[in-house]
Amino acid sequence: MLRFDDLQLFVRAADLGSLSAAARVMDLSAAVASAALKRIEQQLGARLLARSTRSLRLTAEGEGFLEYARAALSSLEEGRRLLASSQDRCEGVLQLSAPSDLGRNVLLPWLDEFQLRHPQLTVRLLLGDRIADLFRQPVDVALRYGEPEDSSLVALPVAPGNRRVLCAAPAYLSRHGEPRQLEQLAQHNCLLFMLGDRVHDHWTFHDGRREVGLTVGGNRFSDDADVVRRWAVAGEGVAYKSALDVAADIRAGRLKVLMPELQGELAPLNLLCAHRAQLSKPINLLLEMLRQRCEQHSLVERV
Repeated sequence: MLRFDDLQLFVRAADLGSLSAAARVMDLSAAVASAALKRIEQQLGARLLARSTRSLRLTAEGEGFLEYARAALSSLEEGRRLLASSQDRCEGVLQLSAPSDLGRNVLLPWLDEFQLRHPQLTVRLLLGDRIADLFRQPVDVALRYGEPEDSSLVALPVAPGNRRVLCAAPAYLSRHGEPRQLEQLAQHNCLLFMLGDRVHDHWTFHDGRREVGLTVGGNRFSDDADVVRRWAVAGEGVAYKSALDVAADIRAGRLKVLMPELQGELAPLNLLCAHRAQLSKPINLLLEMLRQRCEQHSLVERV
């Protein structure tokens, strides 16, 4: 594989008629320049420059190859300019993975507004609660609750103060009564979320002095967080949900926060990517918009 800097050295030497002059322009030592020229000639299996102590000239093979070397360098430079230009514009395809509940019920109108502002941008939205493999799946960034299990991922905070809230529909509470203490949850149907094979049935809270928790049970399980929210709104039981997911239902009266004096466990929302080099202008603009919208939508200061 020919090296970009070796090609540059060859073209500079041909233009200047001197290998040492090309080395000075490129801030290389004479030894490094000589080794680079030898390397490219060995890879091509041809002598490109005829050198003596006082002069340098192109061989016939060198004259023939020079045209292609110039074209290759020009093409690479054009590609570099195009990439730099595209990174400064909000266009292209943005592939985003998001949790099912947040994606369907909160994120969709925000993305509609985002694309109205940036009509040259195409969004590919993948919804699901399983962790997206950012190294293998066709995803640029992923919105996920909690800290990433993979420490190699870049996690950018979107709503770091988001917490879970205990909630139920007024219809459910009118039939079964409103729990006033955590222990009373044992007499209630708790709607449970599954992530993979694990059931999230241990709910933890902070009472202002210490962390308290209990294991709950119920007759409904789902690996889709939106299904759990729908069950709660339908009056099927008590849910322990991200405040961002149920904020609109609580404001509309479809759900009521229970035991608001207790602080639910943290459920920070992060934007994940595999490498910081992926943080293009569309992604940075999306991150800025999400932070603003989550702050406006949050219930953290209201419950």
